[in-house]
Amino acid sequence: MIDVRSYERKFREVDDLLLHLKGLVLVRALLEERGAGEAELREHGDEIERLRARLAALVQGSGGGAHSVAA
Repeated sequence: MIDVRSYERKFREVDDLLLHLKGLVLVRALLEERGAGEAELREHGDEIERLRARLAALVQGSGGGAHSVAA
């Protein structure tokens, strides 16, 4: 039997991660446009990569439901 609550939690977590990731990408672009230093851009880039990896792990580890949605 499918645990709907578990899927809902995972979908919510995927949505939250995507929203956070989109925000970081936009902020990094703004910082770059405004001439931010390499260290600050690298920090944002590192956080973007960390979130991408976390999102990938979440989707890959969740089985068919979330994996099919992300594909």
